[in-house]
Amino acid sequence: MEHQNWEERYEWQRKGATLSDKTAGQEFGLTQGEIYDAIDAGTLQYRQAHMHGNPWLRLLRREVEALARARHGDRYVSEQQARAELTRVNREIRRLQTELAELEDRRAKLGSDLGE
Repeated sequence: MEHQNWEERYEWQRKGATLSDKTAGQEFGLTQGEIYDAIDAGTLQYRQAHMHGNPWLRLLRREVEALARARHGDRYVSEQQARAELTRVNREIRRLQTELAELEDRRAKLGSDLGE
């Protein structure tokens, strides 16, 4: 039992193992009502957190995913996760394109300063 408690405590601190209630809704298509109902039923554990004075709930990703699969099915959850990943990839591509454009401008300026 002691080993399980340590693993559970570590899970709350592991990068990517938790997500906010808002992100759970976006990524897994759950409503706030479904999240609160699952908390009341003991299906979801949570920790209260605050950012800039605004409260939010921190949830365990594996529990949110299990809830979404139970409520909406495996295919729906897989599609939601693929959409969320696509959004992240598109955002990263836009960021990299901006960074590339800035580097190309810098290269051009350095080249002209050197007379190339």
